[in-house]
Amino acid sequence: MQSLVRPNAWVALRLQSGQHKIIQIIPNTIISLAKYGTFSSNLIVSRPYNLTYELLDRESGAKDSDLRIVPASELHADTIAEEEASAGTETTIGGDGVEFQLVGENGEVVMRSNRETIDDSARQTLTMEEIEELKLEGTDAGKDLIAKLMLSHTGLDQKTSFSLAKYKLLKTKKYLRQFTVLPVDVPLLTQWMLEEKDSSKILDMREEMLALIGSWSNVHHAPSPADLPGPVGGRWLVVDETGGLLVAAMAERMGILHADVDRENSELLDYAEFEGPSYHDRRSDHGLATSNTITMIHTNAQPNLNLLSYFNYEPNAPSSASCHNHPLATQLLPLSWLQLLSPSSDTTYSTVPRDYTPEELATMKSGKRGTYHRKVRRYTRIRHIVDSTRAGGFDGLAVASSMDPVSVLRHTIPLLRGGASIAVFSPTIEPLTQLSDLYSTSRRTAFIQRPPKEIEDWSLDELTKWQGNDDFPLIPTLVLGSSLQTARVRSWQVLPGRTHPIMTSKGGAEGYLWTATRVIPAEGKVSARGKYSKRRTENAPKGDKSEGIQKQLDNGDLE
Repeated sequence: MQSLVRPNAWVALRLQSGQHKIIQIIPNTIISLAKYGTFSSNLIVSRPYNLTYELLDRESGAKDSDLRIVPASELHADTIAEEEASAGTETTIGGDGVEFQLVGENGEVVMRSNRETIDDSARQTLTMEEIEELKLEGTDAGKDLIAKLMLSHTGLDQKTSFSLAKYKLLKTKKYLRQFTVLPVDVPLLTQWMLEEKDSSKILDMREEMLALIGSWSNVHHAPSPADLPGPVGGRWLVVDETGGLLVAAMAERMGILHADVDRENSELLDYAEFEGPSYHDRRSDHGLATSNTITMIHTNAQPNLNLLSYFNYEPNAPSSASCHNHPLATQLLPLSWLQLLSPSSDTTYSTVPRDYTPEELATMKSGKRGTYHRKVRRYTRIRHIVDSTRAGGFDGLAVASSMDPVSVLRHTIPLLRGGASIAVFSPTIEPLTQLSDLYSTSRRTAFIQRPPKEIEDWSLDELTKWQGNDDFPLIPTLVLGSSLQTARVRSWQVLPGRTHPIMTSKGGAEGYLWTATRVIPAEGKVSARGKYSKRRTENAPKGDKSEGIQKQLDNGDLE
């Protein structure tokens, strides 16, 4: 992630109200902040993130406002003043700090209560018409209006320190024309989708659940090819129905979410510039990476990855677009369920483009020749993605989908290597409890002791392709260590006598996560069970154990 605001980058403007406005910083354009005003986008280009700006009063004849960087001393002036005022003094806290009036030994009031405080609107002497006139004047970025509101309040001296701070904060959020420029990352985008957009589009998935999915599916960052001599990274399989949010979270962990703007005019992932055969192995002949990749299975003709546009990646953009220099252009490999389960039924995979000779291509018009080359590239890309996916060997599986997880795991578990991590997210717990039952110890024991008759003599490769039956919808011996969990991080207000969760926090589904590990079952059948007894029969000669073994077989100790 970059430290400076680059042209055409997506940024989040955090307003004083606490809301975020995500916009693209296109040079030479005007950015509107509704009631706050407008300013030129060039004023924040090439400036650091996390700076707070203030919209200055618009000069006569000017269409837009200028910006002023608010220093940190001004942003934290109230906190600094409070600490300086309390320096060298002792703070008396008693009761719950709210319900009772605390008086010192000398009769001085230490802390007041809000019991006698009446409605703030009745104590405010400024009328709504006067407040609207002050808002239209808009002097000193709204600070004059806040000062007049504070001075016009007749009950200000009766407020507690906490109530006074809350009142000032409320007016500051409403009238102060300041904003902070933040970089768009996965946590911020998740919070924005949950609180200000449609949370159902991301399955009500929260930041902590995204972190758990990445951890339990063992998604990790791969170093640069120039740093290590051997193969780096891994291959992960993803089923994402959150608009690309899960893919973005995994790509951020793998270090391939943000483009390298210092090399934006070159081919970012041309690993041939690194010396050594191990670096060339990281890229196939089709221009696609072979490690540190995300293979996404989707249900539609095109994958729904609209949230990746906030990271300057458009999967369906034309080939001339600059986003094809993005790392995800070669390391995100999408394919449909149809291409995975029945490739011959997909026309893009099964239809081989006609092979023209160089002489025939030379006689074509430029438009027709370009169309032909695009078809060949698309066919080659699809063939490579489908064939490599069906070959399996993935290092992990992450699922966030409204589909039945049983149907998803039936076709994706055989594609994982031994020891691969699995993480399945669901907004509700019922589908995941069914998974826990299908991979339970009792069901696995029943499958080992009394396997279905049609698969008794099957090899391991044939067993992994079995579609299951009514008793065993999934093969329970392919997965171990299944568990079901949930987690939710809540914000708390911590004050004397007033410690409780923030009651206005976002609700929605709790969200549950099922995790497990892919294993390779041992081939063959274990025929010996129970404790082996070493005692000999009375009449059996020394060294002859045949009668002892026969007795154990009769007793059922051995089979």
